[in-house]
Amino acid sequence: MQTHPQTAGLPIGYFGASTGAGAALQAAARKPHAVGAVVSRGGRPDLAGPYLNLVTAPTLLLVGSNDGPVIDMNQDALTRLTCRKELVIVPGASHLFEEPGTLEQVAREALRWFQRYLQPEPHTTKEHRS
Repeated sequence: MQTHPQTAGLPIGYFGASTGAGAALQAAARKPHAVGAVVSRGGRPDLAGPYLNLVTAPTLLLVGSNDGPVIDMNQDALTRLTCRKELVIVPGASHLFEEPGTLEQVAREALRWFQRYLQPEPHTTKEHRS
């Protein structure tokens, strides 16, 4: 993406689900200047354990209310993250968010987070005066 002229200046967001969320958090920690925001859906942030305090990108953790062990993992991760962060527990959702309307709520929350934190940097133009 960074090498494609049409998208080279756009900020990058990572979205990871389940074990992929642990990978997204670890990747964000390893390249802190390259990632503008992270969203974790039903994530396993415990898999990013020693990297959590290195994440600088604003991070949204989304968990289903019927996913007890994953709620605990995400609450623990929330205390270990030092970046801007938020935990949203989606009512009535299980781990895979298969219940009616729950995946749509995840999409709305992820969109809200990315719109808030993935704003393109304004282009500066220099005026030439003669």
